[in-house]
Amino acid sequence: MGSSAVDALAKPNATDLDDFRRGIDPLAAAGKLGALLAQFPPSFKNDERSRNYLSWLLRAFEGYDVAVELRHATWSNDLASTLGLLNEFQAAWVQIDEPKFHFSIRQNYLPNVKGFYYMRLHGRNAAQWWRHERSEDRYNYLYSAEELEEFTGTLDAARRLVKKAYLFTNNHYSAKSVANAQMIKEQLGEPAIGRAMPVEGLLKS
Repeated sequence: MGSSAVDALAKPNATDLDDFRRGIDPLAAAGKLGALLAQFPPSFKNDERSRNYLSWLLRAFEGYDVAVELRHATWSNDLASTLGLLNEFQAAWVQIDEPKFHFSIRQNYLPNVKGFYYMRLHGRNAAQWWRHERSEDRYNYLYSAEELEEFTGTLDAARRLVKKAYLFTNNHYSAKSVANAQMIKEQLGEPAIGRAMPVEGLLKS
């Protein structure tokens, strides 16, 4: 099967989008829908074909808050073009933390739209990012309190500039995301997640 045929099968069609919208519209009508995440792999490079696809996708979801996660450096290398495309649809550029390689995207963690801000912390386990026995091994990383201060400081500043701010911990190996989420809330002076417990206790599962 040629690459064009594979691409055609992978691309959602109008029926797929209608079905998805019908599924999320009750949440939107109830005011319980946050942002939609459009996550792309490092292989999704900034070229005409990718820009056209991203533009098509964002146009299909106009009226929703859409956050776009791009990973390849070609998007940050052409900063003006990338921001122009995202801003046209009021889509938030997802700010990410993950191991950095020569092709990794570079970001300044600033919000690009006033509607909302979206950040994801994937961990910094560079040794197992590409080579691992199980896919979840790449997320085996616990941020230190000092490392998190960079992001809580950024989030605290960003949430004063936007209507809503999201920060997700995706280092989910052995509940490390839960431990770091707890630490983040403490640094921001936010209420704890459920019953307070030490980080060590969160990591024993």
